[in-house]
Amino acid sequence: MSTENNGQPFFEDPNAALREIAQNPAAYAHYLADFHRVVLDMQAKLEILQRETRVHCRGTRVEGDKRGQAFLRSFPVEKSLNDVLKNLKNATAGLEKSAHKRHAHDEKVNEVKKSRKEKAQLKERKNNPSLQAAPENPGQQGAQSPNMGYGGPASIYNLDRRESA
Repeated sequence: MSTENNGQPFFEDPNAALREIAQNPAAYAHYLADFHRVVLDMQAKLEILQRETRVHCRGTRVEGDKRGQAFLRSFPVEKSLNDVLKNLKNATAGLEKSAHKRHAHDEKVNEVKKSRKEKAQLKERKNNPSLQAAPENPGQQGAQSPNMGYGGPASIYNLDRRESA
């Protein structure tokens, strides 16, 4: 950690930059993409080293070797490089997956906010229904409706002759 002339550290919090990257999904993806490029470059160089090591180790023969002994001597070296390459491939896959998961997390948070807001609006409407005006009775233009309330006959004995029970 570098210091300025007055003895104060150059950075107050060395993790502040990473904290900001973690909070922004685009910056997070960009940061992981930088690591991804570095790991892919290392992987390409190690694959070339693996081929050259295989050719050299399998070609190194000692006088008196039987058939296949050079291969058996080179096998541990090749296996260790294969393991390193396999781990690098897993690391690149993990970096890609992490970037996608971070983006999905941010989308999920936005969806949850939106759904909770909608639920709150529905609950508000349910608890406080708006008052609706009574519908006008359009059937009063001369035709009498069958249910006239107080204006109709009170019992079946008061019905006119043309109306039947």
